[in-house]
Amino acid sequence: MHDITGLEQRCADAWPAVVDVPLGQWRLRAAGGFTGRANSALTTGDPGIPVSEALDRVRDFARRHAIAPAAHVVIGSPAEGAVAAAGWRVDLDHPGGAESLVMTGALAGFVTPKHDRDRRGVVVTAEPLPGWWDLAAQPDPTPAQRHVLTTGAAVGFGVVVARGPEENEEVAETEGSAETGEAEEQTGGTEQTRGPDEAPGTVLAAVRGAVVGDLLHVARLAVRPGARRRGLARLLMGGLAAWGAERGATRCALQVAEHNRPAIALYASLGCVEHHRYRYWAPNHA
Repeated sequence: MHDITGLEQRCADAWPAVVDVPLGQWRLRAAGGFTGRANSALTTGDPGIPVSEALDRVRDFARRHAIAPAAHVVIGSPAEGAVAAAGWRVDLDHPGGAESLVMTGALAGFVTPKHDRDRRGVVVTAEPLPGWWDLAAQPDPTPAQRHVLTTGAAVGFGVVVARGPEENEEVAETEGSAETGEAEEQTGGTEQTRGPDEAPGTVLAAVRGAVVGDLLHVARLAVRPGARRRGLARLLMGGLAAWGAERGATRCALQVAEHNRPAIALYASLGCVEHHRYRYWAPNHA
């Protein structure tokens, strides 16, 4: 089990900001406003100076990089009380939500076997496919988005691709129907990977994975609206788990907003549990 500071540092390494400046053990991060994690000060550990002075540095850093000043603060950490005492507040208006869970789990519990990945169109590539960008960010990503999402020594871009009619029939025959309700309960629908109006090759689901040490960091899991309730998110998570395990990862970590109950339920069904929580804080006058 990773300690909180170590896990937060690995998650930050897996989600690299465009600018990442150390302040003692804190990290001042900026990435053109793309995600709170890459545009906040990670406050785990000792900043090496009084917290009030460190927060002044956070404001100066944010001003220089044209982002809102923000502190990423673990709930119950030593920094939390000091940040509050310095006149900062929980940012209830934060675009991604003020509070997030960090969930962890063993990869071995949900790896999708290779023959299932191949039959159902699960692929993890070293470079993102065009359809991956459509779901995970936007069709024409900004430089900051490209940096955060593609930088790293071991980054994988997972997709579920719609199969041709013959391949889809094979999956349907093998899996059977969902009329009994069993598949609906287990996966949210049948696991056929192509609907009637989806051209073969269409990216139906996308996810990003980054391996740091023995940890697989998972982010940007998304399923095309018309392809939901077919079990594709679960299928893709299993494919990404296999990819991570091949690169030495044994556990995964996910950072998910506390209001995203469907995502939390999915990760829990894969064996992930809450490790800790963090909140975004902002100056009272900001």
